[in-house]
Amino acid sequence: MNQQLTVEDKGRRLVILVSRSDRSTLEIAVTPAGEVEVAAPLAATDAEIAARVHRRSRWIHTQLRYFDQFRPRTPTRRWVPGETHRYLGRPYRLRIGDTNASSGVTRTRGFLIVDGVSYDDSDGIRSTVEAWMRRESRTVFTASISRSAGRFVQSGVTPHRLIIRPMSARWGSMSPSGTLSINPALVQGSIELIDYVVTHELAHRIEPDHSARFVELMNHVMPDHAERKVKLERALA
Repeated sequence: MNQQLTVEDKGRRLVILVSRSDRSTLEIAVTPAGEVEVAAPLAATDAEIAARVHRRSRWIHTQLRYFDQFRPRTPTRRWVPGETHRYLGRPYRLRIGDTNASSGVTRTRGFLIVDGVSYDDSDGIRSTVEAWMRRESRTVFTASISRSAGRFVQSGVTPHRLIIRPMSARWGSMSPSGTLSINPALVQGSIELIDYVVTHELAHRIEPDHSARFVELMNHVMPDHAERKVKLERALA
């Protein structure tokens, strides 16, 4: 159940994106796109959600100002030969390979060689490269989960399931049931940044919201998490 809820707070009108589900806690998140999202129990009323937003007002506005500094973000990609795209933190230029071969991508010497598409087929280039990155990302993210889980003394932080799906304004999320969703675009970031996102989401298996306890946990398992967060937004903005 999804809805938009408008809350007046400190002279600013906040449009809250509310999703209700069968969960016991209410979580507030601010996305890099500047959206305020609330994941709430089915029984939570609009008044209860608004009251929680007011209580977390200082944190929300701090997050909004934080993400504002990274705008404007990367221009829309054209998906043409010669354009630069990132993979694991390194820049690669698109190059068309064998147009008659089966579609695929080869990474070599600073280039992503795209086979099976013509030079002027931007849609084909995009779908071929994105499909390749998505396949590669499962191996990359699975390895990151293994590394990141080792940071925690507590058992049970490993997710029950990994889902790789595009997300318009988030790098990852952890459901109450233990499903870890990761944006395939994160594979453009370095291993350092991927591990930050995965560690952040695994920490939610212990602390479901962004409370002081959550920050304390992140300070313990990844002391430089704040610096990594800044690097992530600057690298993939």
